[in-house]
Amino acid sequence: MTGTGLLVIGDVVTDVVALHGGSALAGLAVGTDTAADIVLRPGGSGANTASWAAHLGADTRILTRVGFDTGEWHAAELRRFGVRPHLRVDPDRPTAVVIAMVDGTGERSMLTNRGAGGHIGIDDWDDSLLDGVDHLHLSGYTLFAEPGLQLSRLALAEAARRGVSISVDPASTGFLRSFGPERFIQETLTSQLIIPNRDEALLLTGETSAERAAEKLSLRYGAAAVKLGSRGALMARNGKLAAWVPGVAAKVIDSIGAGDAFAAGLLTALLKGADDEAALDAGRRAGAEAVSLVGGRPRSLRSDLNTNQLYPLNTN
Repeated sequence: MTGTGLLVIGDVVTDVVALHGGSALAGLAVGTDTAADIVLRPGGSGANTASWAAHLGADTRILTRVGFDTGEWHAAELRRFGVRPHLRVDPDRPTAVVIAMVDGTGERSMLTNRGAGGHIGIDDWDDSLLDGVDHLHLSGYTLFAEPGLQLSRLALAEAARRGVSISVDPASTGFLRSFGPERFIQETLTSQLIIPNRDEALLLTGETSAERAAEKLSLRYGAAAVKLGSRGALMARNGKLAAWVPGVAAKVIDSIGAGDAFAAGLLTALLKGADDEAALDAGRRAGAEAVSLVGGRPRSLRSDLNTNQLYPLNTN
C-alpha cells in the first residue's frame, strides 16, 4: 500500500450505550430497573473505522446510508473527525440503532436494528468515489443484506479493475454464521487483506487456534491480521506467520469500537509504508485508546464528547 487515500464502505449507527457495571447480562435485573449510565454516541463499524483513520492521518471518505431522523447529525459528526461523508438520506427509514449494554469489564452485548444501513445498495455507488483512493476498506456488515451484497460486488470489482488495494472486516460472528463463512470468503476474495477478530477467524476457517486460522486465511487472501484483544494481534502472509505484537496495558471502560480502531490504525500505518510489525503496533495502540473511551470514536477536540451529554436525536 502507498498513499493515504482511503474509502470505507460501511454503516453509520446511533449507539445507545448503557454502562451497567454488572457482570455481563447477569448484572441486569429482570422485570425491574437496573441502574446504568446511559449515553448517546455516533457509531457504526464503518463510520468508527473511518473516523479513527482520519484521526490518525489518512485522507478518509465513507460511503454509507443514514435515516431521516439523524442524518444531518451523523454527517456533521463524521466531518468533525475529518471524514468526507458520501451518504444518502433514506426518507423512509431511521438510521441504524444499536443498544449496547456494557458490563463492568467493558464487554458489551448488543441489540441491533440496521435501519437505513441495511438498505445501502448499488444506487448509492458512483465510480468517482474511487478517484484519489489508494485503498478500499469494506465493513462486513455491508454484505449481510442483499442490496449491500450487490453494492459490495460492484465496488470490489471496480476497485480491483483500478488496482486499488482492498481489505475487509468480517464484523460480526452472528451475522457471519447466518451468511455462511465460506460464502463470505468467496464474496470477498478480491481483497488482499482480511482483518477478523479471533472468533471470526476461527469461524471462517474451522481452526482451533488464531495462529493457524491466520495462516489459513492468508492462503486465501494473501494476508490476514487477526485481532486478539488484550493478547495483541498477529499477521500472516501467504500461509506463514509474519508478525506478532502483544497487547498493551489499557484501562478498559468500553470495548465498543476497539476492533474498528485497530483496523484504522493498521490500515493507516500500512498506507504510510509501515512494515507488518509496525502496522500491528499502530493497530493495537489505537485499540487500546478506544477501550479507554465511551463509544466507538476517537477522543474529540471538543471537550464534551466523552461526558454523559445526550446528543440530539434530530438536528432539524
